[in-house]
Amino acid sequence: MGDVAGAGHRGGDAGPDQLECWRSAYRGIVPDAHLDGLRAEDRVERFRARLGLPGPGATWVAVTESGTIAAYATVVPARDDRDPVPGMLTGELASLYAAPEFHGSGAGSAVQQAGLAHLAAEGFRHAVVWVFRDNPGARRFYERTGWACDEVTKDAHIGGAPTPEIRYSRALQFSST
Repeated sequence: MGDVAGAGHRGGDAGPDQLECWRSAYRGIVPDAHLDGLRAEDRVERFRARLGLPGPGATWVAVTESGTIAAYATVVPARDDRDPVPGMLTGELASLYAAPEFHGSGAGSAVQQAGLAHLAAEGFRHAVVWVFRDNPGARRFYERTGWACDEVTKDAHIGGAPTPEIRYSRALQFSST
């Protein structure tokens, strides 16, 4: 796999890659009709919007040597009023996706770490990520990579179906290396 690239690196056609990431990650959690109705064109626009986020938000992309997007992660200031920790600037891992063929390759971990390092360098000292409660694979991934479930939940709905989310959080360490 190629290097982890910073915001603005597109690395090829994002639409089909990101569409399959969504479908693979959320099949069985989000209604099939909703997933099957997603359009690659819409995913391309959303992905491009993530690449153009104003600071301190940023998107990090892991790209193979052939230009295939293996994974991406987007970080932003915390968006939910319940997320900030008093006295600490709190960021959010707003998205993290790895293409199914790259699960277990380290691509997801690499972009996550790049995003968290960016938040720390921007002065954030705490981060949160919201995960579908019924996504055990994602929850295990976050637990393996240093996140702790704090049992805060929120009700969400996608495609007319309940998709409850649960929050994970972690401290961020600034490193000058």
